[in-house]
Amino acid sequence: VYDSELNGEYLGWHSKNLRLVNCRISGTQPLCYAHDLVMENCTMAEDADLAFEHSSVKATIKSPVHSVKNPCTGSIIAESFGTIILDKNLKAPGNCELKLWDELTCFD
Repeated sequence: VYDSELNGEYLGWHSKNLRLVNCRISGTQPLCYAHDLVMENCTMAEDADLAFEHSSVKATIKSPVHSVKNPCTGSIIAESFGTIILDKNLKAPGNCELKLWDELTCFD
C-alpha cells in the first residue's frame, strides 16, 4: 500500500507480508499479530495506540509512536516513543529493537 491514509480499529491484524510505504496510520491497536510487516516512511496518528502486539516488523516511522505493546521481533525506528509495554505476555523471541532517529540523519 503506497501513499495512503489508513484509519481503522484493529487495522492489519493477522496480515502476512504487508508493506506500507508513505502511509499515515490511525486507529486503536493497529498492526497487531502481523507477520513480516514492513513500514517505510510512515507516520502514526495520536490515536494509534497499543500498536504492533505480537508482530514481526521492520518499520521506519517519521513521527512519534504513542504506544507500543509487546512487539515480537524486528525493529521499529521512530522519532520518539510514548508508552512502551513489555509484559509477561510478550511472545518469543521478544527481541524487537526500538530505536530513535539519529538527529543528524532524521528524514533525509
